[in-house]
Amino acid sequence: MSITAQQLLLILPNAGRQAGVFVPVLNTAMNKYGIVTPKRIAAFIAQVGHESGHLTRLVESLNYTQERIIALGNAARPGSRWRSLVPRAAELAGSSERMGNAVYGGRMGNGPETTGEGYDYRGRGLIQITGKDNHRACGEALGVDLINHPDLLAQPQYAALSAAWYWYVNGLNPLADAGDIQNIGSIINTGSKGKMPNGAADRMALYQVALRVLA
Repeated sequence: MSITAQQLLLILPNAGRQAGVFVPVLNTAMNKYGIVTPKRIAAFIAQVGHESGHLTRLVESLNYTQERIIALGNAARPGSRWRSLVPRAAELAGSSERMGNAVYGGRMGNGPETTGEGYDYRGRGLIQITGKDNHRACGEALGVDLINHPDLLAQPQYAALSAAWYWYVNGLNPLADAGDIQNIGSIINTGSKGKMPNGAADRMALYQVALRVLA
């Protein structure tokens, strides 16, 4: 089963012209990774639609205000990376590069903050591939050099393929078969099951629309 541009726009109406751009690469990516039933396609399109702002955002924005950094930091658990950024909020505000290095430096295979790798390997793609280790693993799976060319993930072909790869390697097809949208969102948003993902209501609403469109 594949999806048409008309169906995609019914599910993700804010995609606009991006729907026509993404339909062929989404179908290729979904077929490659077994996302081929109505429930799997509905779950996948709902999640990537939420994550990418209806296919319009392919690179993670790290441009935060001082107030937002403080709010997110104070909401994070004590001892977490985000909590540690609260005293640096004024320094980091308004700079995606400084923020990316502060948030991701020394994590997920990235070098220390001073190396700049946190920003270099910030999230990209329809399901944001984040961190040097994940860029390496994804690149090896897709046969492209994402260490030296991470911006390839912002191209529609690799944005879609990387998302379908992530979906497959994280075991999301069986969860889609079971209709377990909350845990799919939890894995994508938090890295593990059992948590309430950001935007849970939107993810579910998009899924319900997708099921009706694809029926």
